Amino acid sequence: MTVEDGEGQLDGKRLRARRETRGRELARRRRRRRTFACLSLLLAALVVIAVVALASGGGGSGSSRSGSGDAARHAGHGSAGSGTGAGVSGASGSARSSTGASQNAGAGAGGGRPGTERVPILMYHVINPPPAGAPFPGLYVSASEFAAQMQALANAGYHAITLDQMWAYWKRGTALPAGKPIVVSFDNGYESQYTNALPVLRRLGWAGDENLQLTGLPPSQGGLSEAQVKGLIAAGWELDTQGFSHADLITLDSTQLAYQVSTARTVIRHRYGVLANWFCYPSGHYDATVVAAVQAAGFTGSTTVVPGWAGPSSDSYRLPRLRVLGGTSPESLLSELASIRSDQAPPASYSG
Repeated sequence: MTVEDGEGQLDGKRLRARRETRGRELARRRRRRRTFACLSLLLAALVVIAVVALASGGGGSGSSRSGSGDAARHAGHGSAGSGTGAGVSGASGSARSSTGASQNAGAGAGGGRPGTERVPILMYHVINPPPAGAPFPGLYVSASEFAAQMQALANAGYHAITLDQMWAYWKRGTALPAGKPIVVSFDNGYESQYTNALPVLRRLGWAGDENLQLTGLPPSQGGLSEAQVKGLIAAGWELDTQGFSHADLITLDSTQLAYQVSTARTVIRHRYGVLANWFCYPSGHYDATVVAAVQAAGFTGSTTVVPGWAGPSSDSYRLPRLRVLGGTSPESLLSELASIRSDQAPPASYSG
C-alpha cells in the first residue's frame, strides 16, 4: 500500500468520523428542539389551567351571591283555610333585594358601629276571617285587615326586616333598609300566610318571617305545602321553626325536647336549604331547660308571646313580640306598638 493509499484511507476515516460527529450533533439538536417544544406546550397548558381555575372560582362566587340575592335571612286549628290571594309567581325585584340584604346580614357584612335601635316583632297566625265555631277566633286576621295594617305601618315610616337582618344590625352595624325596622312574623305555617300575606308584603317590598312547624298542620287542614314554603323563601322570606309538632316543650323529657328543637332544625335546614337561626316557642311556653335546649341546638335566639320591643341588650332567647288579633284596626295597631315600647323584658320562664 502506497503512502497515497494510506493517506486516502486516513482521510476516509476522518471523513466518516466527522460525519458521525455531525450526525450526533444534529440528533442532539433535534432532541433539544423536541424537549423545548414539549416544555412550551406544558407551560401553555399550565397557563390555560390556571386561567380556567381563576375564572371558575370567580364565577362560582358570583353565582353564590346571586343565588343568595334570589333566595337571602309560623296554633293549628282545623280548617283555618286557604285564601284567595295570588301565589308566588312574578315575585318583585324589591322582594328579591330584601332577600339579598337578609343573606348578607347573615353572612357577617358590617357597615359600622353596632346598631342601637329597638325593633318591634309582630305575631300573626291565620290571615283569613274565622270560620264558624273556630276555637280561637282572635288568631284570625282577615286579608283586608292585614293589608290595611301593613299599609298603616308603611305610612308611619316602618319597613319590615328579618330577624337575621335585625341581629346583624345590632351586632355588626349592618345597614338596614330606610325606615323604622319592624319584623312581621307568622306562626305555625298556615296556607293563608302564602296566599294572603305574601302578596301584601310583596307589594311593599317587605319580607316576612315564617315560624314553621314541620308536622301536625297538613295542607288538608289549612297548612302550607312544601312548594308554598319554598315559594316564601324564593320571595325573600326568612324561614325559622316552631319545632316539629307545636308540642308544649316544658312538659317533655330530654329526648322529646331534643327532637322538637335540635332535630327539627336539622330537618328544616336540609329540606329547605336555609339557616333557620331562630326558634319560636310553641304557645310561648319556655323555662330554663327549654332555653338551654334551644341554645344547644345552635339557634341564635328565640321569640316569645310576651309583649314588648326587642333591643340589642335583650336576651336573644327571650325576645318579646306583639300578638296581632283579629279586629285590630290600623290605628289600634300603631297605638299598641307605642304602648308596649317601654314594657319590661320577658320573664325567665313562661307557661301561659
